[in-house]
Amino acid sequence: MNATSLRDPRLVMRLSRLGSMHQCRLSFMRVLTRRMAEENWSFARPKFDIDENGVGHAVYVAQGPERAYSLVAFAHDLPPEMRSDRVIATAWDATFTLFDGIPTEDDIVRLSQNVPYQEAGRVTEKELSVSRANRSVRLWEHFVDALSRGHQPDADKIEAVGYLMRTTAVYGSGKLGASDYGAISDRPEFAVPFQVEMLSVFLTRAFVRDLVNHMAQMRGGDSAVAMSREIAHGLGIGNSTGLGLGPFIINHPLLFNNWIMAREEAIARVRSVETVSQEERNQFHEVLQRSLISVSRWKSEHPVQIERLTALRADIDLLKQHLANGALDTTFPWDKLVTWSEQELSEEGQEYVASLILEPYSDLVDDLASSMSDIDPDTFRIDGSLSVDEMRALIEARFGWALNLDWGATENCARAWYVSAEKLEPRVGERFEEPISQFEIPLAPARDAVAAHAELRNWEGTKPIAEFLLRHPEHRHTIRRAQIGANAPYSEINDNTISSELFPVDLLRVKLAFFGATQFSPRSDRWVRICMYGNAPYPEDLTNSDADLWVYPEVTA
Repeated sequence: MNATSLRDPRLVMRLSRLGSMHQCRLSFMRVLTRRMAEENWSFARPKFDIDENGVGHAVYVAQGPERAYSLVAFAHDLPPEMRSDRVIATAWDATFTLFDGIPTEDDIVRLSQNVPYQEAGRVTEKELSVSRANRSVRLWEHFVDALSRGHQPDADKIEAVGYLMRTTAVYGSGKLGASDYGAISDRPEFAVPFQVEMLSVFLTRAFVRDLVNHMAQMRGGDSAVAMSREIAHGLGIGNSTGLGLGPFIINHPLLFNNWIMAREEAIARVRSVETVSQEERNQFHEVLQRSLISVSRWKSEHPVQIERLTALRADIDLLKQHLANGALDTTFPWDKLVTWSEQELSEEGQEYVASLILEPYSDLVDDLASSMSDIDPDTFRIDGSLSVDEMRALIEARFGWALNLDWGATENCARAWYVSAEKLEPRVGERFEEPISQFEIPLAPARDAVAAHAELRNWEGTKPIAEFLLRHPEHRHTIRRAQIGANAPYSEINDNTISSELFPVDLLRVKLAFFGATQFSPRSDRWVRICMYGNAPYPEDLTNSDADLWVYPEVTA
């Protein structure tokens, strides 16, 4: 094996490339299902008290090697006029919490008085997440009606949507009083980011299947049938994600670095493989064929994603031809394949190849998942002893590209991020068309870095940065970010996040790709629709044989 260097952050950290990334072996959903299968987790549904109107509660228990976790689900009869996916909604079709352990009857009573109200309620450190979901109304009714009359739902209707419920929020890490991540980060099952949230969604999918079957049985009686295993298998949990994810990526530079660094290290390790065995070759071709099904089913209504999808499909044709010409019949074939992709394919195609080559190499890749968290409390402590000259050099190393931009030009500061008072959600507005500048939140690290750099030029180079910050505390966040970046090469996006050319969905997609989502479908440049756990095994079916590659649909004759 010959060591291959990691890809240059100046290449990787462009927004268009981040917005072209795909799920891979390190995606959080797949990490979770692999772990649960390898550790032989068991699952049970000790309580399902739901009436004929679909109202009540249920408990789903996931038992790991040392601890149990329970999804406590509340099903509601939601009037149509109250149905909304907005953060400001006050009622939902279903609400959930992931409980640390197995809840008592007193716990369930307490939770029933809080979880259904979400932000208006409060939970405790015994709860690890709080979430809610709404039905896809027309598809839900179609399922209940068809199953109640003894028929399976229409396959075309299912494929058009892909889910029966969509989450509108899955909150963890201290939200609404729930346990802070720091309190559980030493548990092996939660060492990888977002495992609490992914477990909650995994169990929610089982609840949704059981609830629709139950409601069909209540309506149809002896005439009703249960959803077929094949149809249930294809359903996931939907999610419509807006700009709330954008600030997360920008505001957690070290965490984001760790995600990207793990993926880049995985790519470098595989590129360093000198020769491909027949088994590895077969595994790659199998996953490639299965991934083609996902790409063929991927639809979008947004012109930018339509263009990217068109390019990806053309890229796949080129890739198949390249492989047919013996691309793997050489030394260091993965390194050469990635290099070829950078010369011949679009960014969407390049990142597709970069994810696919990891699949045959669980032994090289999977251990990197444990390096993706950020739990070091010293991360944000500023080293005030660094000199002004040293700080200027750090800013130049991480934001050098931004120093050459004309920040007085309208196109370079056309946008402003703010929080909508009406919707309580992050928004991107037009700085010169809307009265929003006074409400701007600091999500333009490149612009702020240039401003700090300019101010530092007025200071003697040997002065400690602590002295500078006493006079200019407005630059603390930039100094902190630059110091973090000294040891985190992938911490900063190498693009202008307030430019007139900003496509905000790129920020959403990169985070969702690390979650393990598929079928990205932007509805505008501000929000995207996805599906989670589609084609995954249900808890009772989870085995080592299907705990990982479920993300790629099976090829059928």
